[in-house]
This record gives sequence, C-alpha cells and structure tokens, in this order.
Amino acid sequence: MQYDMIMVRYGELSTKGKNRSAFIGRLNGNITKALHEYPGLTIRPKRDRLHIELNGEDSQGVMDRLQQVFGIQNFSPSVKVPKDMTLVHEKVLELMKETAPAGSTFKVATKRSDHTFELDTNGMNLDIGDLLTEERPDLKAQMKHPDVTLRVEVRREAIYLSTTTIQGAGGLPVGSAGKAVLMLSGGIDSPVAGYLALKRGVDIEMVHFFSPPYTSDNALAKAKQLTAKLTPYVGSIKFIQVPFTEIQETVKAGVPEGYLMTIQRRFMLRLADMIAHKRHALAIFNGESVGQVASQTLESMVAINDVTTMPILRPVATMDKNEIIKVAEDIDTYDLSIMPFEDCCTIFAPPRPKTKPNLDKSRYYESKLDIDGLLQRAMDGIEITEIRSSDEFMNAEQDVISELL
Repeated sequence: MQYDMIMVRYGELSTKGKNRSAFIGRLNGNITKALHEYPGLTIRPKRDRLHIELNGEDSQGVMDRLQQVFGIQNFSPSVKVPKDMTLVHEKVLELMKETAPAGSTFKVATKRSDHTFELDTNGMNLDIGDLLTEERPDLKAQMKHPDVTLRVEVRREAIYLSTTTIQGAGGLPVGSAGKAVLMLSGGIDSPVAGYLALKRGVDIEMVHFFSPPYTSDNALAKAKQLTAKLTPYVGSIKFIQVPFTEIQETVKAGVPEGYLMTIQRRFMLRLADMIAHKRHALAIFNGESVGQVASQTLESMVAINDVTTMPILRPVATMDKNEIIKVAEDIDTYDLSIMPFEDCCTIFAPPRPKTKPNLDKSRYYESKLDIDGLLQRAMDGIEITEIRSSDEFMNAEQDVISELL
C-alpha cells in the first residue's frame, strides 16, 4: 500500500498543560532532525497530533526512524482520498484487502474535523460498516477489541484512512528536560542509563575515562560505538574522552589498597562535575545499581558523592542485573558491552576493595595528593568528538575493533 501521510500521536505530552506547546515544538524539531534524509516531507504539528505528509517519500523508512524518536506514543500510516464517497469506498476495500485477513473482526472509527461534510461521524461509521458487511462477508463487526480498527479522519482538504497503529518510543522529547553528562564506561549498565535518560527528555553528553597504555584503543572504540548505538534516538551525541592514566597511577602509588577504588571514583566524579559546569549541564547521570559492586553500596556512594553538590541521577539504581540486561538487549548494546576490553574502572582494581569506606579516611588519603594539579592536567587533555547516527561511523569503529582482536 502506498501511504500518503503518517499521523503521530503525542501520548504523555497531553499532560503538560501550559508547557505543552514547548514540548510539541521540541518534538517537532527532533522529528525534523531524525527525518532529515527525507527532504520531500511536510511536517505539520497540531495541538493533539502531528501530521507528516510523505509526498512520495519511502513510508517504511520514515516509520523506522519515527520508532526511535522519544515523545511519540504511536503513529498510523494513512491513505489520502478525495472527499468523494465512491473513491472512499474503493480505497477502503483496497486497504482492508491488504490489512484485514479473512475471518478478522473489525470496527470503523471516524473523527470529523470538517463539519461541513455531508456525513457526520455516525453516518460515516454506518456507511463504511455496511460496505464492508456487503463486500467482505468474511469479516465480522466487533466494537470491543477488534482485530482491525479502520480509522477514518475527515479533514478540510481530504479524507484519511488507516488500519495500522505502530507503537512509538514513548517518553519525552530529548532536550525538553535540560542537559546532563553521563559517565560512560564500557559495561552493560551505563548505556542503559543513557537510554533511560534520553527517554525522559534529557539531552546527554558522554564522559568516558581512558587510561592508556593500561586501556587499549579498542576499549576507546567500544565506548564510542556504544554511544553510536544511542544516537538514533537523538541524532548526535558529544563524546568527551578524559585522560585518566596519571590520576590512576598516582592514586595506586599513594593510597592504601582498600581505598584505591573509592579515591579513583572521587576523582572521576570531580572531573564529571567540572565538565558538566563547563558544558552548561544541570546534572550527572551514571549506571550505578545499588549494591551491585563494591563502589555501588550506599556507604560507597556517600564517600564518593562527597566531592560534588551537583545532582547525580542513577536511572538503573533499583533494577536488578537481569532487568538491565533485558533493556540492553532491546537497544542492541548488550553484545557490544560484553566484549572483553578492559576500561579504567577495572584496571588496578584491588582484590578486596572497601565496601563500606569511611568518609573521613577517604578525605585524609586524598589530601596527600596534588588534587588540583591532577584534575587540571586531565581537563587540559580532554578531546571532544561529535558522534552521529551513521553506518559509516559504526563500520569504521567495528573495523578498529576487529583489527585489534
């Protein structure tokens, strides 16, 4: 079936009251960005839904992109028909032939915004219902939970028909909830945290710590590729790589073994805080899950969080590992996350880290180090890359990983 238009429904945006127009405007911008490869489209945002006129563009390609845009509850590809009931009948039968198998149940649901049209809502429902009863005796009318709902929208310029409703990504438009940085490791949890942050409308930038020569080029490529897995939901993401070798070597040489992890994480959080302020971000996200590892006990969080007053948000904090893995599989980051390339969170890991570190001891051991100098040199070595949603990037990074395996 050659579709002419896609009707996009907002879902949660309908609850936003006076801010609704701002959310719709943000969603319109995100949809426009996601569909930039289809220049023939005409996008018309309305109060209760958004209409995308295809103008001959590939409907399947457009729908594939729409499924990854947060803020969309669902959408329906539609056929445009002149306001002539003879033509409407022809197109109804054609559409139902393709989308309603023999033996299906159906109902007709009409919405009429053009009140000058000859048939009102009930009249359209009865007219088209009678047509299908006569021409498709294999179908059975059923008002509750039918197999197929034929939606008819009578608008001023034409009548639109649809039988398919496709679920969207839900959530809020990215950018509507402000900007934050995400502490991205190479593991399973932090990309899931990034996905959930994007779904709540947060525009994120990735902060990744790397420690050459202890971490390899393929570990860095893996982190960038994980970022690329999330870009279809937003278009592009800034990837901020922070050199961490000097800090880790210094901490290992000057801090008791049990506190190595705590002090390293305190440095990481300080750097994330500094980057967030420099990038005008409002919060720090990470992939911590309460009690999953030694650094994620509540006692460890208290000792580590001590270095910043910026909000730290943990989308997967109360999820168990299987729940996190399920989301990672759904967003296609799991297989990449489990590739065996060590990141700086795993090198120099002590065999028996403190699970209940003392805050005063953490501060004391840290006070022996040149905190300001270490932080400044790390900040001076930062590199920022913009990672876009593109097969070219994904293929290039995969080549890097393949060569180094």
